[in-house]
Amino acid sequence: MTTYPDTTPEPDLEVTPPKTKAAGLPAVAKSLGMAVTQMGVGRTARNLLRLNQVEGFDCMSCAWPDPDPKHRHTAEFCENGAKAVAWEGDTRRIGPEFFAEHSLDDLGTRTEYWMGQQGRLTEPMVRRPGSTHYEPISWDSAFALVAEHLNGLASPDEALFYTSGRASNESAFVYQLFARAYGTNNLPDCSNMCHESTSVGLADTIGIGKGSVSLDDIHEADLIVISGQNPGTNHPRMLSALEIAKHNGAKIIAVNPLREAGLLGFMNPQKPRGLAGRPTDLADHFLQIRSDGDLALWQALGHLLLRRGAVDREFISEHTVGFTAYAEHLKEIDRDEVLAATGLTWAEIEKTADMFASATKIVNCWAMGITQHRNAVATIKEMVNVALLQGMIGKPGAGLCPVRGHSNVQGDRTMGIWERSPDEFLDAVRDEFGFEPPREHGFDAVRAVRALRDGKAKVFVGLGGNFVAAMPDTEVTEAALSGAELTVQISTKLNRSHVVCGNTALILPTLGRTERDESGGRTQRVTVEDSMSAVHASRGRTEPASDQLRSEVGILCGIADATLGDRYGIPWRGFAGDYDLIRDRIARVVPGCDDYTEKVRRKGGFTLPHPPRDSRTFPTRHGKAVFSVSPLAAVQVPDGHLVLQTLRSHDQFNTTIYGLDDRYRGIHHGRRVVFIGAADLAELGFAEGETVHLVSEWADGVTRRAEDFRLVEYSTPKGCIAAYYPETNPLIPLDSTALESNTPTSKWVVVRLERPATN
Repeated sequence: MTTYPDTTPEPDLEVTPPKTKAAGLPAVAKSLGMAVTQMGVGRTARNLLRLNQVEGFDCMSCAWPDPDPKHRHTAEFCENGAKAVAWEGDTRRIGPEFFAEHSLDDLGTRTEYWMGQQGRLTEPMVRRPGSTHYEPISWDSAFALVAEHLNGLASPDEALFYTSGRASNESAFVYQLFARAYGTNNLPDCSNMCHESTSVGLADTIGIGKGSVSLDDIHEADLIVISGQNPGTNHPRMLSALEIAKHNGAKIIAVNPLREAGLLGFMNPQKPRGLAGRPTDLADHFLQIRSDGDLALWQALGHLLLRRGAVDREFISEHTVGFTAYAEHLKEIDRDEVLAATGLTWAEIEKTADMFASATKIVNCWAMGITQHRNAVATIKEMVNVALLQGMIGKPGAGLCPVRGHSNVQGDRTMGIWERSPDEFLDAVRDEFGFEPPREHGFDAVRAVRALRDGKAKVFVGLGGNFVAAMPDTEVTEAALSGAELTVQISTKLNRSHVVCGNTALILPTLGRTERDESGGRTQRVTVEDSMSAVHASRGRTEPASDQLRSEVGILCGIADATLGDRYGIPWRGFAGDYDLIRDRIARVVPGCDDYTEKVRRKGGFTLPHPPRDSRTFPTRHGKAVFSVSPLAAVQVPDGHLVLQTLRSHDQFNTTIYGLDDRYRGIHHGRRVVFIGAADLAELGFAEGETVHLVSEWADGVTRRAEDFRLVEYSTPKGCIAAYYPETNPLIPLDSTALESNTPTSKWVVVRLERPATN
């Protein structure tokens, strides 16, 4: 079994009652202190005052939209943004001497937190076959090495081109173009692990896999529903929008297994009330739902709204199909089954339905707590059903709002980073560049690991991210990557994916969002798309961490030029020196991006078209929005077992660990904890503070373990526990995925607790 770093109890870990029930001010103060420590006072001020500004750079953290330029604050950032900027703007450096000192075996014992604290990568490094250390390599030699491996494969489909959500639109477009010119659609990305269920569910029902609201709609709504999401930790700037909505009279319903501070209150650090420590109350109604109980809840809401007659008949008649079958399906429901699945009372569900029935403008928000279940796609379709039932799409103050977790994950998909791009997009690539792109669908993230495991893929290129730590079934994932002939990681800082690497491995250091990009001898800017389809420019201003760093665009074009040369006449070197040339091609290939180069020069950018939002037209095969019928299929849990959901701590962004505290949950100086309810502690015979091993057992008969976690009593539904990832990723079977979307079920892992053996 693979040995994972830090699998012993954490002696410094402290558990205390959370000091606040509201998110905001205290965390911002701490994050500013972290930024000053890592960047210094002057660099901190310069970077943070440019963050999310029109002439500044876009936050590399979440994809929450920016306010209209005339309404932006001088300090338009949250604590997560400050942490992300500090992490990237780190003044510490990792050069060849670091890799000479630390072997791969040594680095393999280190934690993600330790690796992130070592500083910025400064020059290209290579691990040669059989070597125990990385050593320096020139850029030209690195590009030639990648080309040698790619051109030596028996088939282009033996290569995998992974993308994280921090890549810009320009680099994403170039990356997909290179992969397809090379001959494959193997373009797995981080969407496969997070909002793929959303993309599938929305595409099937409203014809476009994106949310249908703007920031103004959030402000204008009279009811906002937040499901499976913890905005205080994962999307803190969303709290400002919720505060405005509350001020305008909105009610908020929060649906989540854990009672999170960011769902209950917000101390806005930019307002006198927040500075005085007086929070704005957020949730008017909190539903502490069992994991994966959301499908049952939304079916019950649809049933009750139909019985109340809270239905927009005109909208249904003009804009939808499938209503009769849906209404018949929910004419009668099994109340006991709903209560068992949700863990709620019928009175709580009735109150929720009353709030829906009395509202005229409803925005429904959700995140990973919805998308990472076996029934995730069906749940999202059920949410759409309720929106269609009440005509809550395509009118001000109403709509569907999937909240994306990474800064440009939506933009990457718009630019063609998708293993299943439609023929219309591929036709546009063909017409613009003069070659026939491959049509066979490629591997998503889960299938990419299987392909590496089974020897069907031999080269892995990672554009950002930390694939090894992000994927489930850690032992399988690490063995798969270790068996590759070549792994290439385009990165700013060291992480686990540099340590668990192929027989030959490259680390190619890139510019960060905060840094000045003078590629081609001119000042370059890139573009990104937020969760609400708004596209805008981003330009870093600070001195790069090293004069050897290259931009993501420059690195990708260098690899493409070395691999393909002048095949098809694609001007890779021209693209690397002038990003406007890329944007001109985007304008002719990507739907909705006509006049792209000019539009992104506008103050604040522009918003992509969204037919359901803009005109209540639905580009489905029916030409209308689709009501869906889904069976209520609750997953059974064996006696003596619990359902684990994995989640982030407050000092974390995806797999990046900024610190070892989770102040809103009362955790300090450690991460190996399990949040568990008092009833489960008593029933299973454990005591708070005990150390346990987590053991998952799945249909494949493999026993998976994560050892030495401390039990922490916390408010969570009976039978449901929670713990941080990536420490618990080893427990998630690679093949346990959501139906239709193939997203790993990170919010539904059946486990048992086991006491450590005593000698």
